[in-house]
Amino acid sequence: MTPFGQRLRELRRAKGVSQKQMAAALGVSPAYLSALEHGHRGAPGWPMVQKVIGYFNVIWDEAEELQRLAALSDPRIVIDTAGLSPRATELANLLAQKVRELDDNRLDGLIAQLRAENRRD
Repeated sequence: MTPFGQRLRELRRAKGVSQKQMAAALGVSPAYLSALEHGHRGAPGWPMVQKVIGYFNVIWDEAEELQRLAALSDPRIVIDTAGLSPRATELANLLAQKVRELDDNRLDGLIAQLRAENRRD
């Protein structure tokens, strides 16, 4: 499941609607909506994010959060380290090898570190 898919499912369940009902309202297939929730599709595009924002009639902060989650929800990431330092390539490869083995606490710690780096930039 992707961050966007998880939030989408939470919003849908809080509203008490099925995937089939929501899919019909958004003009997509239930299969697509299910794949989006489960992380079997790529990150949703801006038009889909807009439909979700409109469907749930979310406030500005929540809309920004949905946009942010969508941007972080591509389940098939490629990291191009060409031209970067050998350490950058090593980091990318280690992460690719180990990400499936990391528990939520370790993932949270790494995410917090990277977010702190983003705030410094």
